[in-house]
Amino acid sequence: MKLYWSKIVLLIFTSALNSKAQYNADFMNYEQTGRCVSLDLNIESGSNGMSKDMVNRLVWGGYISNEIKSQSATLLKATNNFGYMANYGMSAFIKGNAKFDYLIGFKSQEVANSLYTKDFFNLMFYGNQSYKGGTANLGNTSVNALKFQEAKFGIMMHNVDSVGKIGVSVSVLKGQQLFYFKTNENSSLYTSADGSELVLNSNFNMAISDTNNTGIGAWNGIGASADIFFETIYKSKWNQKCMLTVNVNNLGFINWWKNSVQYSSDSTFRYSGYTVKNINDLRDSTINRISQDSLLVDLANGRSENFNVNIPTSLILVNKVYFSEKYRLSAGFRHIYNANYKPYVFLEPELKHKNVCYTLHLGYGGYAKLNVGFSATWNTKAWFVKVGSNSLQGFVAPNASFSQGFFLSIAKKLK
Repeated sequence: MKLYWSKIVLLIFTSALNSKAQYNADFMNYEQTGRCVSLDLNIESGSNGMSKDMVNRLVWGGYISNEIKSQSATLLKATNNFGYMANYGMSAFIKGNAKFDYLIGFKSQEVANSLYTKDFFNLMFYGNQSYKGGTANLGNTSVNALKFQEAKFGIMMHNVDSVGKIGVSVSVLKGQQLFYFKTNENSSLYTSADGSELVLNSNFNMAISDTNNTGIGAWNGIGASADIFFETIYKSKWNQKCMLTVNVNNLGFINWWKNSVQYSSDSTFRYSGYTVKNINDLRDSTINRISQDSLLVDLANGRSENFNVNIPTSLILVNKVYFSEKYRLSAGFRHIYNANYKPYVFLEPELKHKNVCYTLHLGYGGYAKLNVGFSATWNTKAWFVKVGSNSLQGFVAPNASFSQGFFLSIAKKLK
């Protein structure tokens, strides 16, 4: 029996992925740039259950061969995750007075992430042949994809107790595109031993923004967010200079308008074929019921209405120790909420030589567990340029790991 459900979930997964400084924080470069106009590009992606080639085909399109599928199959665990984030834009810190500067910025952000079971992956790419006489676990699977643009306004107080900095900004968000899909733990698919019957326990929720309006100019929702930043310099018990940074980014939501659609289902669907009494029954209405789209209509309660969705919110904690003017070491923690992300810890030893600072990045957690990266910063009185990646292993060993990243910041300093 042909499994229509596997095609539906494959469509769900690929649709979400196609909706397309490493930490997406305007305030974190201020210590080195001060008042400036900057352009920023940040891309990061990772997975502990897919190879680089597999994800590239899903995101950018292309033929998925058996070899590419088997590469990812060897990486699968009981549960797996995937994440892709990209943002680009420009911002400016403008002169206020002796104690604070203003921040304005415009940015576009794209997010796609997923948590999925091994059975979910196998059904998508291999069908249900191997599950005859058994049940595939589809529970606790989620796929999220989000695109939005923001206009940001804020303030940086740079002379708090003479050495501290506090930054606060608020943003108006334009919702461009949303796809959300989540199954609960009891979702499963049973295939009889002879393949004559399917039993689907469907317990899921899904939300989709207006599919007729998806370009960068699309306005399908409106929301708000805030960024909060704190930085202070202190002395360690060994009398070494240290700097503590705390940054909360994208704390907010988007309200999607009523042209968006929500689906939900908590039922059992049994499929064993259709009864045809005579050839006259083979009309368009009967054929349409066998189509893939009709299966979703049978299962789900579709409704158009306004609803709110929380956007992915990141928390970053960094403690930097200055051993000398040349040698520094940062230890940090990062977590992204509402993004199927695992808590991430990292170390960044730095070496400064004249106007250039070289940084090695070693991290564990997130989407791909182990990460190794490198960056270089060129900082003069007039210019600030930072380029690098916190995830180089996907470029070096694409068949064994999918984790790639790139960030670039260029700032012209202002007086």
